Amino acid sequence: MNEKSKILISHPTGNTFVRELLEECEKKDHLLKFFTTIAKGENNNNFLGSFLNRRRYSIPDQKISTQWFPEIWRLLLGKYKSQEQRRQAVDKSYEQLDKKVANNLHKFNFTSIHAYEDGAARSFTRAKELGIFCSYELPIAHWATSRRLLAEEAERYPEWIPTLDSIHETEQKLLRKEQELELADCISCPSKFVLQSLPKSIRNSKPCQVAHFGSPSALEKTEDLLKRPKDQKLKILFVGSMSQRKGLADLFNAIKILNTDKISLTIIGQPSMPLDFYQSRCPNFRHIPTCTNAKVKSIMRDHDLLVLPSIVEGCALVQQEALSCGLPILITPNTGGEDLIDEGKTGFLVPIRQPGLIAEKIEWFIHNKKDLPEMSISCKRKAEHYTWKNYAQIIISHLQ
Repeated sequence: MNEKSKILISHPTGNTFVRELLEECEKKDHLLKFFTTIAKGENNNNFLGSFLNRRRYSIPDQKISTQWFPEIWRLLLGKYKSQEQRRQAVDKSYEQLDKKVANNLHKFNFTSIHAYEDGAARSFTRAKELGIFCSYELPIAHWATSRRLLAEEAERYPEWIPTLDSIHETEQKLLRKEQELELADCISCPSKFVLQSLPKSIRNSKPCQVAHFGSPSALEKTEDLLKRPKDQKLKILFVGSMSQRKGLADLFNAIKILNTDKISLTIIGQPSMPLDFYQSRCPNFRHIPTCTNAKVKSIMRDHDLLVLPSIVEGCALVQQEALSCGLPILITPNTGGEDLIDEGKTGFLVPIRQPGLIAEKIEWFIHNKKDLPEMSISCKRKAEHYTWKNYAQIIISHLQ
């Protein structure tokens, strides 16, 4: 892509990977416009500034096009709605932004549009009419893989079905996902798991690549990792939605298998069911509601091991957050973190649906606690291999 090429980016909520791509495009003078819902740029100091801090971007305000409704309505009334109503509100927010982008593409002079799953069907349809290159990012496994895996989980653990949101997506939404993939000129995925979940017909017909997410900056100095306070118990941490999509039932069963007082479990996340549902399956865990990223990192520094036995993910950022804090990880390939594992150095990889193997690896940590300081150093070094700059440059280089 030459220096004069311009990119239009669209995403309703602008999460971490969107922000990093925006910043890199702006640095390279490739960013033309960012379409989103609620936002302010770096030079916006209006009276709503404090309200908008969580939707602030390090790009000029004039490069941001916003659409507050229905997103503001979703946020204001979200806690009063049922789970199904909240899901519908999210879909509407994505669809309405996609519609706005499609209706405005002809007003700009640019070469490429980069958009994301569930928010690109109309934009890409119009872009094709205008001869604009369509770059697509799929942050989580293809819907058919997700639906199959979660349907199997519903059979394994029927009582956990209310936590399996993705099996309730409408056929209309699934058709829209397929349309987006067909219209895309290239596809970026955050992990091998997501890339391999794509239908072969898609992988064989257009460029598909892995753009690994970056790791957060680690505050600890390497030498400080050797001075961690020692505890008699192995302190296990789980971070994420309290669902079987994240493999929480398998973690609970692994703890039952171990049946030992040599471990403690802390869970940070939003319950999908009443808390007593989880406590009836694992009575002695400590629950911390969803909290700020800074607090999560602080809690990580006080634990020995992150366990995330997910069934379906894209690439869970919490894995690299843990590594950057010096915390080894015990994960499945479906977390999207397969490349993060150096066996016995940064953690272990176990197949999905294997509570027995999870228990076996936790027991390894119990018997090898003396190795944790050295493992912490290896974890930090591993995290440093993955940068947001590299992630963004892979996507930008594909826009040719």
